[in-house]
Amino acid sequence: MSIDKKQQLESQLWNIANTLRGKMDADDFRDYILGFIFYKYLSEKMEDYANTVLKPDNIAYSEVENHPQSTALLTAVKEEALDKLGYFLKPSELFVEIAHRGNAEGKSKFILDDLAKVLTSIEQSTMGSESEEDFGNLFEDLDLTSSKLGKSETDKNELIVKVLSHLNEIDFDLKNTESDVLGDAYEYLIGKFASGAGKKAGEFYTPQQVSSVLAQLVTVGKTKLKSVYDPTCGSGSLLLRVAKEVNEVAAFYGQESNPTTYNLCRMNMIMHDVHYKKFDIKNEDTLERPQHIDDRFEAIVANPPFSAEWSASPLFMSDDRYAPYGRLAPKGTADFAFVQHMIHQLADNGTMACVLPHGVLFRGGAEGHIREYLIKDKNQLDAVIGLPANIFYGTSIPTCILVLKKDRHKDAERSKNVLFIDASQHFEKVKTQNVLRTDDITKIITAYKERKNDDKYSHVALLSEIAENDYNLNIPRYVDTFEEEEAVDLKTVSIELKNLEKDIQTTDETIAAFCKELGIDTPF
Repeated sequence: MSIDKKQQLESQLWNIANTLRGKMDADDFRDYILGFIFYKYLSEKMEDYANTVLKPDNIAYSEVENHPQSTALLTAVKEEALDKLGYFLKPSELFVEIAHRGNAEGKSKFILDDLAKVLTSIEQSTMGSESEEDFGNLFEDLDLTSSKLGKSETDKNELIVKVLSHLNEIDFDLKNTESDVLGDAYEYLIGKFASGAGKKAGEFYTPQQVSSVLAQLVTVGKTKLKSVYDPTCGSGSLLLRVAKEVNEVAAFYGQESNPTTYNLCRMNMIMHDVHYKKFDIKNEDTLERPQHIDDRFEAIVANPPFSAEWSASPLFMSDDRYAPYGRLAPKGTADFAFVQHMIHQLADNGTMACVLPHGVLFRGGAEGHIREYLIKDKNQLDAVIGLPANIFYGTSIPTCILVLKKDRHKDAERSKNVLFIDASQHFEKVKTQNVLRTDDITKIITAYKERKNDDKYSHVALLSEIAENDYNLNIPRYVDTFEEEEAVDLKTVSIELKNLEKDIQTTDETIAAFCKELGIDTPF
C-alpha cells in the first residue's frame, strides 16, 4: 500500500473517531473506537482464515450456518481457528453482519444487545484454550450501556450504528502481507489520542521518535532477538518498535499495571499480527509483583512513570533485584527501583535502554549509592544520553536515556569508560511539542556506535573521571556545551554611548521647547 493510501486510512479512522469525540472525553472515545477497529480486524482475519480452511470443500464461511452439516463444519473451523488465531467467531457474529444488521434498509436497527453478546462470545471462545489469558476481558472497557454514548438506548444505538457503518466502508486490506499498514494506522491513532490526553498520555504511550532511539540502541549489531521485554509496557509501542529494527523477535514480554492500558497493549500486539503464542503481557505492578522474574531478556526497553511512588518495603532488602545494592530507591522516587529490576532481568548478552528524569543522574542519598554500585562495583552503565525538554506528552521536563549492558567486561576498552551524549539542543519545535528529527536520531545512534569525543556533543569519560565527580552523572560535567560570547569592543561601545548621550540631549531640548510653548513645566 502506498504512503498516500496509508495516510488516507489514518485520516479515515481519525474522522470516524471524531464521531465519538463530541460525546465523551478523550480516554473514553479512545477505548470505544480502538475496540471497534479491533473487532473489525478480528472478524476479517476470522473470515479470511475460515475461507482458507473451507476452500477444499468449496464452501464460503458466510454459507456455513445454513449448511446441512453446519455443526460439524463450525466445530472443525473453531478447532483450527483457536490454534491459528487464538479465538473464534461464527459467520453471524462477524463485524460486517452486525454493521449490516444495524443499518438494515437504511434505517437504524437496535443492535446493542447483539453486539455485547458477540464481544463476550469472542472472549468466551478462548476459554480452556492456550490463548485464554491473551483474550480474556479484552473488551471490558467497551461498556455499551454507558450514558456517555447517549441519554436513551435509542441515542446510544444510533451512535454505535453510525460508527460501525463508517468503519464497515473502510478496506483494511488485510490480504496485503507486504506491509503492516493497519497496525501502523492503529499506532497512529494511539499517538493522536496521547497528544490530547495531557498527563495521562505518559501512562500508555511513548512518542515514536523516542521509541525509535531506544529500539535502535538495544539492537546495535543484532539482526535477531530471542526476546524483548518492557516492564512498563503501556500500549506496547516500544516493544513493537524494537521488532521493526531487526528481522525477527522470537518473543515479546511486558507488564502493565493499568487494566485499560493492558487491554490496549494486547490489542496492539494482535493488530500488528504478533501471534498470541509469541507475546506474554501481564497485568500487575512490576515492582511489587513482578510476573517474569525467572526470565532473562536479550533486549529491555522502558519508559517508566517518572519519579513514581512505590512501597520501598524493607522486605525488598531480601529480594534478589535489590539486595546486592544494600539500599532501596526512595519511596517517592522509584526511578532506580525500575533500573534495578531491569538489570536483574537482563540476559548476560543483553542491552537495556530506559528513559528517566535527569534527577537519577545527580540525586544523592540512596540513589547516589545505587548509582555508584552500578558503575564502580558492577560496571554495567554503558551510556548516558541527554534528550531535549518537552518531547513527552504530559510533561515538559528534560529527560535522559540510560544504556546498560552486563557483558561490558568482555570488551577491555569499553569497560574502562562511559559514553555521554548531549542531544538536548537537537530537535525541531512542532506546535507546542519538541520533536526529534530523523537526522537527530541518526546522530545519537551514530555517536553511540562510534563512541568517540565530539566537541559539544559527546564525550567518552573514563571511570576514574566519573569517580572524581563522586559518581555524579550530570551531563554538563562531561560534555561542555558552553558557547563563548563574542568579544566586546569597548571602544565601539564608548562611541555608541556618547552618540546616545547626544541624542538624549537633543530630545530633551525638543521636549523642553514643546513644554514652553504649552506653558507647562518640563518633566525633567
